Amino acid sequence: MIRILLADDETLIRDAVASLLALEDDLDVVGVAASGPEAVAAATRYEPDIAVLDLQMPGLDGVEVARRLGVELPACGVVVVTSHGRPGYLKRALEAGARGFLPKTVSARVLADVVRTVHDGGRYVDPELAAEAVAAGESPLTEREADVLELAAGGAPVEEIAHRAHLAPGTVRNYLSSAAAKLGAANRHEAVHVARRHGWI
Repeated sequence: MIRILLADDETLIRDAVASLLALEDDLDVVGVAASGPEAVAAATRYEPDIAVLDLQMPGLDGVEVARRLGVELPACGVVVVTSHGRPGYLKRALEAGARGFLPKTVSARVLADVVRTVHDGGRYVDPELAAEAVAAGESPLTEREADVLELAAGGAPVEEIAHRAHLAPGTVRNYLSSAAAKLGAANRHEAVHVARRHGWI
């Protein structure tokens, strides 16, 4: 029996997926979670064989949960499901140790098969998402530029970004200007949009 932890902040989706997976003879949903921190706590408590994680959850996203489980429960395989199949997200999830990555548009049967594949030591990446990731290429942003752009995403003024990033306002302006130039954007708002579309922030 493959023991599964299911983490998704949308109750209806989480319950539906749990019910569908429970129909499989060899799968057992032993725990559910509605946020990143809940997922980490539940994984520690239930020690599942596989954690099926939504990419975007409150508290910690699926990538960060995957990273933590890799340290705390290395035997637990991680499958990330998302409604945001952007290339940068796929790369970050794989780097964090996820062994499965697929869109929420797949059927329960496909998800069950991916859980089995990962449990058997294999990997599965949705072919369409993989092709898009290859086509998009690497992010042109440095880690610091991406961090500053992420902080700018909410429309915060430069001074606030500087305070939160522990940088001088002039340095923040330089990072934002550099990021916009690399992304071919007219301003930081457009740069945020481009970076988000590719999953680079």
